[in-house]
Amino acid sequence: MLISLNTASDLKIFSPSEPIGILIISLGLIFTGMILYIIYAVSTNKESLEDKKIRTKKESLQKEKIGKLFPKQK
Repeated sequence: MLISLNTASDLKIFSPSEPIGILIISLGLIFTGMILYIIYAVSTNKESLEDKKIRTKKESLQKEKIGKLFPKQK
């Protein structure tokens, strides 16, 4: 299959100076920014206040259950 040179004129609508090309570039930049933000948010491992409260509550409940199973005898 040979691509004719006439189809190259149809591809000019995707050039960076045309509206469709500008749209493609801007969508690409937005998508790249979102991906970089997601990578940053995951790598910093920030917990919300609610997550911290839930985690500390679960830990205290776990310690209480362990304390009931293994009471300290003196």
